[in-house]
Amino acid sequence: MTPVELSRTVLRAVRRAVDDGELDVAVPGRTDVTPPGPGGCGDYATNVALQLARPAGQPPLRVAEILRQRLAHSDGIGDVVVTGPGFLNISLRGSGDALVREILRLGQRYGHADRPTGQLVQLHAPHEVRAVVVMDAVARILRSQGALVRTSCVARPEPAWTDILGVEVDAYGTPDAPAPAPLDVNVRPRPVPVGLGSLDPDALGRDAARWALLHPAPHDRARITADHLIQRESNPLFRVRYAHARTRALSRNAADLGFHAEPGDVDVHPRGDTAAAVQGTDARQADVPETAVAETTVQDTVVHDTTALRNLLADHPRVLQAAAAHHAPDRLARYLVTVADAVLPFLAVVLPRGAEKPSAAHRARLALAEAAGAVLAGGLSLLGIDAPEHL
Repeated sequence: MTPVELSRTVLRAVRRAVDDGELDVAVPGRTDVTPPGPGGCGDYATNVALQLARPAGQPPLRVAEILRQRLAHSDGIGDVVVTGPGFLNISLRGSGDALVREILRLGQRYGHADRPTGQLVQLHAPHEVRAVVVMDAVARILRSQGALVRTSCVARPEPAWTDILGVEVDAYGTPDAPAPAPLDVNVRPRPVPVGLGSLDPDALGRDAARWALLHPAPHDRARITADHLIQRESNPLFRVRYAHARTRALSRNAADLGFHAEPGDVDVHPRGDTAAAVQGTDARQADVPETAVAETTVQDTVVHDTTALRNLLADHPRVLQAAAAHHAPDRLARYLVTVADAVLPFLAVVLPRGAEKPSAAHRARLALAEAAGAVLAGGLSLLGIDAPEHL
């Protein structure tokens, strides 16, 4: 069950409570479900009971209990716990298995719309490199959500923007006729600074340049420096691509060991690993130089909370929807960094060690790792950035 589907389930519970006369409120048009905060539990939490308490004329805990009883019997819901002043904490039945299976089934199309929505969007950018690259990424994300997009620039894009940065523009020049969309959308991020130690974006190559232009928020300055080419953990793009390459290396090594991914119970518990041991395993599993691995921060005790990772992966469709709605590819870029930082510590325990034989838990861990890799690859693709299998 995705967050969007769970939100609909919560609203159906509210509607049933209203129909049965237990709540006298207007059913809201939407409600948000998010990962539980401090003191929470389960897979998701919602504050809908707090929102409805005042219009219902009842204490929040009473509203929460009314909704808890209905949600607990809904398909796909394993358990519902009320915490704090009235937060509903929801555990999904078989949530990890179902989510991972769904991601592996859809691959890089996880989070994409099933069919065209009929939405028509006209994106029009000034003749400036960052604006054109942002417009290109926004168009990719909007199309992933089922929109029909037309892009245009006030003048012909520079050859380097298309040949090196991979920008595709449908038309250039001011349109003679109104675009077939409700609104003309002007894409105007803060331009790339000239001088002051800033390089030309095309000097970084396609992947690093696009990341440098897309990762900052539109109102923030894009810093075009050689730091984006550094292959170490201080570079967010490296962490994202490295995490993806690690997941692909794990799949190859698992095949060499004679097993494959199968969603299930990952059965991962905290364990103590020295930094050297983890780094040695990283180098063996990832097919990358140990000098690169040495830059990855490893704690003496690695705690593998896969619930947080699954919550992040489940949030991918919502992130794409928000990035499309707000024309903000930076949201997707920052989300990918968060996913990479969450999955990297977990990858060290995916494969068996020493004389340990592959088990169902190892197959489940590999499935979760491959699901994370699919999300990272799909997100990078929408930003127009390559996700290499070897790094």
